[in-house]
Amino acid sequence: MALRILVDTLADEALTNAQMGNGREIIARLNPEQFHVTTFCLTGPDPRITGRPNTRVITLPQRRQTIPIFRQFIAGKHEILFYVKSSPAAKAYFSLRRLWRDGRVTIGTVESQSDWQNEPTIKPEQIRLWRKTVLKCDYLFSNSQSVKRNLEREFGLASEVVPTGVDARFFSPAWERPSNPRPRILFAGSLRPFKGPQILLDAAARFPQAEFVLAGDGVMASELKERAAREKLGNVHLLGPLGPEGVREEYRRADLFLFPSKWEGSPKVILEAAACGLPVIARNAYEPETVVDGQTGFLVANDEELFQRLEGLLSSPGERARMGRAGRTHAEKFDWDIITRQWEGIFLRFCPQRGQ
Repeated sequence: MALRILVDTLADEALTNAQMGNGREIIARLNPEQFHVTTFCLTGPDPRITGRPNTRVITLPQRRQTIPIFRQFIAGKHEILFYVKSSPAAKAYFSLRRLWRDGRVTIGTVESQSDWQNEPTIKPEQIRLWRKTVLKCDYLFSNSQSVKRNLEREFGLASEVVPTGVDARFFSPAWERPSNPRPRILFAGSLRPFKGPQILLDAAARFPQAEFVLAGDGVMASELKERAAREKLGNVHLLGPLGPEGVREEYRRADLFLFPSKWEGSPKVILEAAACGLPVIARNAYEPETVVDGQTGFLVANDEELFQRLEGLLSSPGERARMGRAGRTHAEKFDWDIITRQWEGIFLRFCPQRGQ
């Protein structure tokens, strides 16, 4: 019999949430002969999930989703509860779990820094819910060494590291595309203050010889649009939210990926950009292993260093090409096929009788 896993995520194909996307990628690649998976969806599930043998997808109602999710937590015949989310259902489960001898294994993933109190856009109630759900799991896994250290420093909790992956077949370079008449700099992500999208507009004012493209949506969208118009930044292009194919096309059209975010775990977008052959400029504050400083791009300490590195790469197409090819090679080490094999080994470790 296959090991039964409840994956606490949504399998909807259209959802762009990074965590949900990670869950889908892992489910789609788990060996169906070894692992039976139950998960949830709201509308149209990813066909890779519905087409996977030994998979059950539970369609949730648009409202009052807590009860059917909680019912699976309590009465589902799974042996492992994986990818636990901060939700009322998970909170209720953990508050009641101690009342009976529940032998199921719970696994939580930590994909950002744990000093949430330092990020003003995160509400205190979100932090409290996270502490009562994800941090209550039997085992915790961080997606980078920096996240692991931060979790231990903030809460004294140990974790293992399993990196976030990338679909290296889907996110691939277009090496033969025509050169852009002007260098094209891309940002992709939520338009929130800690992500630093305003830095792209600062850079656009400094480097009018380049085009600056922002793909994403968020609370800063109107502010950025108004500023670009007010300052007559004709080299700034706000594309709004894009689906996976749209984002991939922008990676392939760009010459460089600029990600000024200061508060991260291991961002998927810098790995996707590298897989598409782009050099990456990111911050060194969260020490992303997916960027090798000086080889696949640059990790910078402050805005001025960011602009200096950007200026250097704008003036050197050869260096951009060299770093982009190195980035593609490095990104292949994080392919979801490789990362999923790590998760399979972890699941079998927690249920050793299944590995015999």
